[in-house]
Amino acid sequence: MKTNMLIAQSGGPTMVINQSLVGAALTARTSKAIGTVLGAKHGIQGILDRDFINLSKISQSQLKTVAQTPSSALGSVRRKPTTDDCNAIFEVLAEQNVGYFFYIGGNDSAETVHIIHEAARKAKSPLRCFHIPKTIDNDLRENDHTPGFASAARFVACAFIGDDLDSRALGGVKINIVMGRHAGFLTAASALARQEPDDGPHLIYLPERPFSIESFTTDVQATYQKYGRCVIAVSEGIADASGEAIAARFSKEVDSHGNQQLSGTGSLGDFLANEIKARTNIGRVRADTFGYLQRSFPGIASKIDQQEAYRAGEAAVKAAVNGLTSGSIAIRRQKSEPYTVSFEPVALRKVARETRHMPASFINKAGNNITKAFIRYAAPLVGPLPKTAHLL
Repeated sequence: MKTNMLIAQSGGPTMVINQSLVGAALTARTSKAIGTVLGAKHGIQGILDRDFINLSKISQSQLKTVAQTPSSALGSVRRKPTTDDCNAIFEVLAEQNVGYFFYIGGNDSAETVHIIHEAARKAKSPLRCFHIPKTIDNDLRENDHTPGFASAARFVACAFIGDDLDSRALGGVKINIVMGRHAGFLTAASALARQEPDDGPHLIYLPERPFSIESFTTDVQATYQKYGRCVIAVSEGIADASGEAIAARFSKEVDSHGNQQLSGTGSLGDFLANEIKARTNIGRVRADTFGYLQRSFPGIASKIDQQEAYRAGEAAVKAAVNGLTSGSIAIRRQKSEPYTVSFEPVALRKVARETRHMPASFINKAGNNITKAFIRYAAPLVGPLPKTAHLL
């Protein structure tokens, strides 16, 4: 007997999250096990509000246009379900004859799916629950990389190419704050901007290494003396030796999953710029925070990222209709050349909540830069970048 499918999006939008949505929806429309494909507006909030879009009635051509569009087409949410929420969700799903539930998001979203799946098991419900990976932070366990990361990384790399050219013309110090709460993958992607030996970013600081303002200003001074300028990539999640995020000093806001707000403010960049001014004799010091621009910027998505996001949605539906009752789709890189990946279902508990970090082999010993191993890892995902030339 056919049952319906419900899909929703959660957490921060990305340039390719709609590829996963459309990959899942179009795959479901060819399945003999799935009836109507529903989309919940704004994640689990839309389920609780019974606010749905019938994706089965939307033309394939329109869905393919949606797939190419950045941000979350169904809207998103940051909400961790309570026990009462789960009970209400089951009631709504039963009303809608939903037997397949898919949630696209990061590790917090995987935790949400895990909570709902565990509640379904206790209620002896046949509901099949799947998490489809998404996060620009690239911090999901079990994955070589996650949909959304490569496109955001491409944005970061292109932004640093431009900023380095700007710095070359005017000199001074430029600090760019890049997203990444616990993992430095996105900040590290700034290194892909380098084409010549003296290109920036000259210094890269990641959450995986303790941050010292004294070492930071010493590094900046030495680099400035060498090049007459210094371009710096800093993760929003840099933390001191005690593990406290530097940016947390300027914000006390937390979301429903307990994550402290680090983005959406220029406080960290301003703090670092002021410290350089106070501790060195460098006159021109500027700071920018890339903020939310990294997530939904049109026209810059990685082709590999688009393809893999679509295939992740497709793989989740295939796993569900082929008999699995729950899971998360993990992207695994194959050792063969050229670059290839596989999509493998893994247990939700292996992905939920906890994050992974940059491998030590990707970070230099001084903790202020990355290694060639990271470039080899990231370059195939991001793809070719604009070539530049300069006279100075």
